[in-house]
Amino acid sequence: MRVCVVAEFYPRWRDPVLGVWAHRQAVAARDAGAEVRVLALERPVPSAAAADAALHGRPSTLAGQLAAFARQPGHETLDGIEVDYVRFASPRRERGYGGWHRWARGPLRRALDRVHRGDPLDLVHAHYAVPAGAAVRPWAESRGVPLVVSVHGGDLLAPTLASPATRATVAEVLRRSAGVLCNSGATLRAAAALAGSGEHMCVVHPPGAPPPENPPPKRDEPTLATLAHVIPRKRHADVLVAVHSLGERLPDLRWAVIGDGPSVPELQARARELGVDGRVDWLGALPPGRALAELSRCHLMAMPSVNEAFGVAYVEALACGVPAIGCEGEGGPEEIAGLAEGMTLVPPRDPAALAGAIERLLGDRDALERLSEAARRTGDSSFGIEACGRATVAAYRDALAA
Repeated sequence: MRVCVVAEFYPRWRDPVLGVWAHRQAVAARDAGAEVRVLALERPVPSAAAADAALHGRPSTLAGQLAAFARQPGHETLDGIEVDYVRFASPRRERGYGGWHRWARGPLRRALDRVHRGDPLDLVHAHYAVPAGAAVRPWAESRGVPLVVSVHGGDLLAPTLASPATRATVAEVLRRSAGVLCNSGATLRAAAALAGSGEHMCVVHPPGAPPPENPPPKRDEPTLATLAHVIPRKRHADVLVAVHSLGERLPDLRWAVIGDGPSVPELQARARELGVDGRVDWLGALPPGRALAELSRCHLMAMPSVNEAFGVAYVEALACGVPAIGCEGEGGPEEIAGLAEGMTLVPPRDPAALAGAIERLLGDRDALERLSEAARRTGDSSFGIEACGRATVAAYRDALAA
């Protein structure tokens, strides 16, 4: 079975973290028997938001970003997977993201023709209905190649895709695909409601990552980690308030922030105001292996995010034996908590409840150790690479049979 994966979010030379879950799934499908190659959509210049932030901060940052984009190769081999980066121009995300598929359609058509000409494809797997799915669909239909689309939640929840026209485009892609893979049951229900039918949809959880083979020792101080892109909906602000409120009860508590993003300067300023900046380790965006090593050193992971369709960081924490905290009422965290020990849920936007959960979990080291071992076992069995690979290839076979 020869499969071409098409993804906007995929690791690349200048950003090995971007879309790492899509790469892990490609590797898992390859290891489960599919022949996989990848076309990754590539905008050849930094986003307008990144450029604006750099210009208003350090001009040298913008120069560095431009140099990094210029050095991005057109082809890479990642873990044995051949990846071609398909360049396309587009308007600013906030102004025209719902129409990016029209800008990417031509470059993708030419790239798919090159791949298909050498050794015909059996199936195309697009991550997200827009832009990748909508850009690929005309080519797939004209060549008679089945299209499978993965829905990750942003297709249904992102404000930039909320217009009626874009919703109609997403619904059409979902209806006309041979198969739709959803990252959680909540995502499947939302996708089926939009498409009007869910008969060709299934749940395939994106994989976490295996823990470090030789995990480093735990930190001496009780340490809370947050592994996430630092944006408002991930609710780092709630974790910061919780850490501050625990100052007297857990004076040795530290917070390791693994990730980067536009909210970092605001959070750092707030940490100084609260007087807890000396207890926060701003580790920035780390390559996946280093990020997991740092996560493994911590005792607990908290990401009280909202609009969370799944949350790969939770299952990464569980695989590393680090119990995780998410929010009640969120599709991904609710489903993970139902499948794996080690996941605790608190009300959203409630720093006091979050602080209570942190204090309770860190206050009993023996119970925390037992929970860590259970998390490690169930994290691998329910969300490991092999389980994802088997489910993905099974979904491919169902789409081909249909």
